[in-house]
Amino acid sequence: MPQRFVPSRLRLLLGAVVASLALVLTGLSPAWAATGQITGYGGKCVDVAAASSANGTQVQLYTCNGSAAQQWNVGTDGTIRALGKCLDVAAASSANGTKVQIYDCNGSAAQSWTAGADGTLRALGKCLDATGPSSADGTPLQIWDCFASANQKWTLPGGGTTPPPPPPPGKMPGAPYLYMGWGNPPSATSVMSSTGVRSFTMAFILSGGGCTPRWDGSRPLTGGVDAQTISAIKGAGGSVQVSFGGWSGNKLGPNCSSAAAYAAAVQQVINAVGPAVVDFDIENSDEFSNYTVQDRILGGLKIVKQNNPNVKVVLTFGTGTSGPGGDGIRLINQSRALNVPIDNYTIMTFDNGSGANMYQNTVNASEGLKNALKNAWGWTDAQAYAHMGISGMNGLSDQQEVTTTAIWTQIRDWARSKGLTRLAFWSVNRDRPCPGGGVQETCSGVSQNNWDFTRITAGF
Repeated sequence: MPQRFVPSRLRLLLGAVVASLALVLTGLSPAWAATGQITGYGGKCVDVAAASSANGTQVQLYTCNGSAAQQWNVGTDGTIRALGKCLDVAAASSANGTKVQIYDCNGSAAQSWTAGADGTLRALGKCLDATGPSSADGTPLQIWDCFASANQKWTLPGGGTTPPPPPPPGKMPGAPYLYMGWGNPPSATSVMSSTGVRSFTMAFILSGGGCTPRWDGSRPLTGGVDAQTISAIKGAGGSVQVSFGGWSGNKLGPNCSSAAAYAAAVQQVINAVGPAVVDFDIENSDEFSNYTVQDRILGGLKIVKQNNPNVKVVLTFGTGTSGPGGDGIRLINQSRALNVPIDNYTIMTFDNGSGANMYQNTVNASEGLKNALKNAWGWTDAQAYAHMGISGMNGLSDQQEVTTTAIWTQIRDWARSKGLTRLAFWSVNRDRPCPGGGVQETCSGVSQNNWDFTRITAGF
């Protein structure tokens, strides 16, 4: 990742709204698809506060206890009912943060819910969402833009949702890049609690002189802000990926004298940090276009994987809009020639000079990567996808390409549908609004809420 700023669905009866109005008029009760608990974030149950049937009573998360306040009737008319009332969006408002309550059943759109194959429950175009996100008893439920993150996934009684397909083997959690060296880095744990994200790609490991690894080339592997942040992430139940290299700075690849020396430097970082993933961001003329250094890194990674079989190894590199160019194809083919067990090949789908349609360009580039992997390794489409990742740049890129939250959601959903195993973006530091603000290290340059891209990525 460039250091740019460093000098299905649950089927409801057709015509659900018409049917529900008819039921109100005739006084008939809807047929029940299922009755029982609805479980969600942290394994907690959807619960009517204090078991009160008063109109406007808040619906919340609470430890499952089998009480009547947690017994929900899922109707074929789209209603979800408890204590004789309907699950309702207050004032029929679709604004983010609107409270979810119980209310007299009235057949309105605010009481018409659909269940998605991704585990979401939707009304008024928004998703049922656990505030925070938190799984603490008493956490109020609200509606929010749909990101299919963990706090927006629900299991209806009797298996009333279509379960999502199992994740591909080796799938990594969405892990945006977090860089402690610039851009007013936010509190990782605060971002975790706000978005549901559970992993970050920590950047960057560079040379602190010769073949000695240091954060950003200067900060120590232990005891500094990077190590403290990683400890906090793990303490909050998260994991980290560690990224080596990037666009600029003094890198280990050219400075380590051999593959064995490079592997030893990487091992120092693994021993100090305990990452789930090591990511090798190979860019620029000193590593990407220098084939001697490419081979040195690949040889080192073969040793690293042999010594750390449970740590995933990722190669991250640039691409054109139709797939990797010459240096990228060479890197892929050479990894096969040297029989290096790379877990994931991630392409950076930005700064390639053609940003008119960032979604389609990303899909086209990814399909090009798939074909290159098939040619090199003899894999099927599914095998190639399972070894692929996408790394984007949120908002405005250095080359004025624009990736909005809507486009990033499209990209994420495409990646999930194809079985890709890694998703990242550059960077959490920039995941804040400054519409019209240009390319900055502390904001995206587009209109958004704080941490929107991270929240989307958490749904990967």
